[in-house]
Order: sequence, then structure tokens, then C-alpha cells
Amino acid sequence: MTTGHGPGPTPAELARRVAAAVGGAPDGTPSRVAGGEICDAYRVPLDDGRTVFAKTRAGAPADFFTAEAAGLDLLRGTGAVAVPEVLAARPGLLVLSWVEPAGPSPRQAERLGRELAALHATPAAHYGTAGPLYLGPVPLRTPEPVSDPADWPAWHAAHRLLPLLRLAVDGGGIDRRDAADVTAVCERIAELAGPPQPPAVIHGDLWAGNILWTAGPRPYLIDPAAQGGHPEADLAFLELSGCPHFDRLIGAYQEVRPLPHRAAHAPLHQLHHILIHAALFGGGYGQESGDAARAVLRTGG
Repeated sequence: MTTGHGPGPTPAELARRVAAAVGGAPDGTPSRVAGGEICDAYRVPLDDGRTVFAKTRAGAPADFFTAEAAGLDLLRGTGAVAVPEVLAARPGLLVLSWVEPAGPSPRQAERLGRELAALHATPAAHYGTAGPLYLGPVPLRTPEPVSDPADWPAWHAAHRLLPLLRLAVDGGGIDRRDAADVTAVCERIAELAGPPQPPAVIHGDLWAGNILWTAGPRPYLIDPAAQGGHPEADLAFLELSGCPHFDRLIGAYQEVRPLPHRAAHAPLHQLHHILIHAALFGGGYGQESGDAARAVLRTGG
């Protein structure tokens, strides 16, 4: 998907910016690569033999890519999952180590399941993050850091679901009936949220496209909105987005970290990510948000 962020630098300009940020000089023309939904992505060769990955977004807030870099550093610091190395983060530019992609495999899916279980066993100080955070182009706020698992439902409704719902309503991306059902979920979220989960480090935007399957032994995670959160959110979004070999991934995950009620609560965690699509793009995402909300309400009786 695209959000109409406007033209970025020319390939030659990008090559010069990347080389200045990481040292060296350009070696040929950067080539576009697939994957970025709201940014332009490139493979950039340098004259010292290195190849790097660069992302740009015209008009991005000054802290947009530094926030992503901080998220990658947070994930790397857990030691649980593989992420590209951050080489430079500037306004409008992020440069990462190049990771050679390959097709998804059952073996890597199982490894990722175990690694996500380890990631979600990593405690976070509180829900959200103290620094800037973006879900796609939308800033997420943590105005009141809370760490008590009993406070998560109200916090999630107030600072994640309702702000996105307001954006969707204001932009005409959701109709009155669907918005009312999302509001009903927020009003009853304390009884619908399931067993309390302490804040854990999560990727935060883990749809299938943010797994970089590799030619090496393990997959990498990219494009995080890393924060303290509910661990089942990452799993729910992977399932929603059609992650390859999800059955193998979730099976391996639950061998390490059993979640007997995960499937019942998946619609609540999926609602967050469907709502942002309704806010940005409207169309069928508004009804999909309502459908997810109604599934949550049915589960809660």
C-alpha cells in the first residue's frame, strides 16, 4: 500500500546521501527493492565492496527513522531475534546492513516461532515506549506509562484503539455501525481481554511482510514498532496477514510458551492493525474492523 508521501530523492542523490552517512562512495546506481509500504527502499552498492539497504520517505517527521532504528536496537538487545544492523538513521533516511533474501521455509518458520517465544519472555518496563513510535505513518503515544497487567486493557483502548477509531471516523473510513461495535469493545475491554499479560518486548507491527526470510539459517525481522506490549499481538497479526507456514511457527512457539486461549483472543489483537488500515485507506477495512469487533464481543458473551 502507499500513502502518497510524494517523490523522494533521485537514485543518484540517494547514493550520495547513503555514502555520506556510512562512509565511502557510491558504486553504481541504487536499485529499487520491494517491501516498503510507505517508504521507498533500495539496494545500494558502495565502492568498498559493501552493499547496504536504504529507506527514504519524503516529508517524514524528523524522528521517523530514528524511531525505527531505536526499535531495531531494542529487538537486537533482547538477543532473541535477528534484525539488520542500523548503519545510519537521519531525517528522511535509514541505512541498514543488507540481508540476502530467500523464500520462506518451514524450518525457518519453526525457528522464528521459538525466537518469538524468547522475545515475548523478555520483560518490558511498561506498555508502550518512552520515545517516539510510529505504526506505519501514524504516531503512537504513551502519555501514561503503566506496567500493571490489570491496567493494560484500559490503556490499550485509550491509547491504541480509540485514537485509530477517531482517525477512521474522521476520514470516513468506517461507518456508524462498525464504529459503534469497536466502541463497545473499548467499553467492555476489561472483561474481553483475557488473562492478564505483563508487558513484554514485542515487534509491534509483525505482519507477514515484515519477516525477511533469508538464505542463511534464520529469518530477520524488519520495520518494527517495537515497544512494551501484549505478546499475543504479534502472533495475531502474523495469522491475520497470512504468514507462510504459520502452523509450524505457532506450533514451535507454543512448545516453548503455551498459550491455550490464544485463538479466542486473536480478534481483539487483530483489531488494532485492521483499524489503522481503516484510518489510512477506508474501503473494506472499515467493515473488517466491525467484523473483528463483533467477533470479540461474541467471544466475551
